[in-house]
Amino acid sequence: MQGTELAELATFLAVARHRSFRKAAIDRNVAPSAISHAIRSLETRVGVRLLHRTTRSVSLTEAGERLLAGLTPAFGQIGQAMEDLNAFRDTPFGTVRLTLPRSLAAVVMRDVMGPLLRQNPGLRLDIVATDRLLDIVEDGFDAGIRFGERLSEGMVAVRLKARVRFAIVGSPAYFSTHTPPTTPADLRHHACIRYRFPSGAIFSWEFARGDETLQVEVDGPLTLDDQPLMVEAALDGCGLAMVAEHQAAAALAAGRLVRCLDDWCPADDSLYLYYPSRRHMPAGLRALIDHLKAAD
Repeated sequence: MQGTELAELATFLAVARHRSFRKAAIDRNVAPSAISHAIRSLETRVGVRLLHRTTRSVSLTEAGERLLAGLTPAFGQIGQAMEDLNAFRDTPFGTVRLTLPRSLAAVVMRDVMGPLLRQNPGLRLDIVATDRLLDIVEDGFDAGIRFGERLSEGMVAVRLKARVRFAIVGSPAYFSTHTPPTTPADLRHHACIRYRFPSGAIFSWEFARGDETLQVEVDGPLTLDDQPLMVEAALDGCGLAMVAEHQAAAALAAGRLVRCLDDWCPADDSLYLYYPSRRHMPAGLRALIDHLKAAD
């Protein structure tokens, strides 16, 4: 089998996994037109249609399903054989794809990326920071970082020592006309800047003090999907915002924002790196985990 034929089969696997030419192109690090060309060439060579495709969707034909079932274990064995070569290298080699929340990416990956890449010159990092909940298997990631309550079944979870704390903040101007809340229940009397997840769901403000935990559905005239913009809105006096502490650190230090309900906002230590349990851990992923732990 020629190299071009193997490349076409690998392209087919990427399209079949993602059900998308665009996502397959990102996975394969090629232009979408190259994906289309490879699939056309493969279908011409084998003489059957493998994919049903429209402008909005991609699905497998019966022949495509049969080919996928046969190729998946074979390419899995090839991938494992290549990964086993890392035992003979001084440092890991290849690409590690990671997804983690956009709102936490800077604080989690700080002091990790530079040392990791300097110590492992054959390693590449492909990091997608998004607050959208992704299926790391379907979307072709090696691992993800999320809070524990959002992990899917069938995952190996490695607890990170990084402690993430949220802060309720408002501007001095806002508090000049509003009494600061002393309990989460007081938030019903305040204009709150709500956060919308990419899924469309609205974030519920979560609180804990001692053994007591609360979830509060806040209300207010402004809903945003970006925490730095929420900080700016709070600075403009639009209301109270609940953001990751590091997002508001500079404004708090300068006195441009004031925090409240501090005793109801403990640090959260349930941050995990997770990866599929059925997948052998690549050496590059192991190196990433080791650096994340060292940076905690």
